Amino acid sequence: MSLPSDFHWGFATAAYQVEGATQQDGRGPTIWDTFCAIPGKIADGTDGSVACDSYNRTDEDIALLKRLGATCYRFSLSWARIIPLGGRNDPVNQAGIDHYVKFVDDLLEAGIEPFITLLHWDVPDALDKRYGGLLNKEEFPLDFENYARVVFKAIPKCKNWITFNEPWCSSILGYSTGFFAPGRTSNREKSPVGDSSREPWIVGHNLLLAHGRAVKVYRDEFKPTDKGQIGITLNGDYTYPWDPEDPRDVEAANRKIEFAISWFADPIYFGKYPDSMRKQLGDRLPEFTPEEVDLVKGSNDFYGMNHYTADYVKHGDGNPPPEDFLGDLSTHPYNKNGDCIGPETQSFWLRPNPEGFRGLLNWLSKRYGYPPIYVTENGTSIKGENDLKEPEILEDVFRYEYFRDYVNAMAKAVSEDGCNVRGYMAWSLMDNFEWAEGYETRFGVTYVNYADGQQRKEKYSAKKMKEIFDAVIKKE
Repeated sequence: MSLPSDFHWGFATAAYQVEGATQQDGRGPTIWDTFCAIPGKIADGTDGSVACDSYNRTDEDIALLKRLGATCYRFSLSWARIIPLGGRNDPVNQAGIDHYVKFVDDLLEAGIEPFITLLHWDVPDALDKRYGGLLNKEEFPLDFENYARVVFKAIPKCKNWITFNEPWCSSILGYSTGFFAPGRTSNREKSPVGDSSREPWIVGHNLLLAHGRAVKVYRDEFKPTDKGQIGITLNGDYTYPWDPEDPRDVEAANRKIEFAISWFADPIYFGKYPDSMRKQLGDRLPEFTPEEVDLVKGSNDFYGMNHYTADYVKHGDGNPPPEDFLGDLSTHPYNKNGDCIGPETQSFWLRPNPEGFRGLLNWLSKRYGYPPIYVTENGTSIKGENDLKEPEILEDVFRYEYFRDYVNAMAKAVSEDGCNVRGYMAWSLMDNFEWAEGYETRFGVTYVNYADGQQRKEKYSAKKMKEIFDAVIKKE
């Protein structure tokens, strides 16, 4: 059971979750700054204005990565730091570019390979106000293409690019349930605007077009000289049928992955949406024009995989409501026989199930022709962790066991099943702003004491990470 000797491992974060400094050096507001200011949207009433203060602590963060033995680091850029108003005719903020150029230089000097996400949900607020942001098919892809070009030109030393993080979340949580910025939904108790039956599918389509444009720019204008690679990061859980004897549950378990992952991956690998989605959504799911197919099909140099958990899936009754986005099914922590998917965590949606990780790596590899895969997020929260004090909060044995078991499952998928996994980035390097859950949920291998100047202390899992990978990576 082993991973190749050139396997990269490290950690991941995102700009709005760790940087803070939202008013510093010319950064413009994002949809998350605006969303957090609406009472009741964030569990503990907080925001990302300070977060882990990583914008001002890049040296400290790099030293931490080095201490832990990481060979790569995935982080995202704040578009609104680079082009504060976001648009292709808006001014570029040199201070924002300089910050990230230096950060990349410093990472490389420390022997850490940067993986840069262009957009991890924090769309410049000006674009949302100007033309509806992600809903605008004419404007958004062009503005994203321009932003991508500015960044590619400024940071030729980065060889690993991710266009979007989890477009499923931007589409569904931002435009169907309204749990995430900009909070649009058909539920009028939550938002005066939105159409959960149509808007998420429009947003998903526009994100694919914007992704395709950025990839084309990279391949045409930068890849020949910079020799890097570019892809998208998609999230999805593994599934098991609630009743493995019921073919409808077996079908529903597969359909759940199609609605979550293949919604974006099928257009990228096959140039079309999954048949199961077209069947349920009809004309609410946009059609690709031939020009759009040319842009999107084949637009991944690698597959970025965010994965945390698994579910038991039970088929629906064949009459899903118009706002249904799961695929006419329900998910359950227990199956028909009473088997549990995994222990509870602080996150209602997350129960560890390492076999599901191996299962999904195989599912993706078989469907998409064994592409190179980078696991760009994987990790867990711990039930009640935020209630603990030091030193107990540093003893995250549960998280260590999660990483050990998941990494071993991945190693088997590579060495026994033939999956082509090239790298792994744990979520997360440190506790941070967990979106709508605020600071109540912690995912970090490093404890951040928000009450005492964002001080960082390694937890048990941080200190064990190198040992976990040393055990499975081939020695040269």
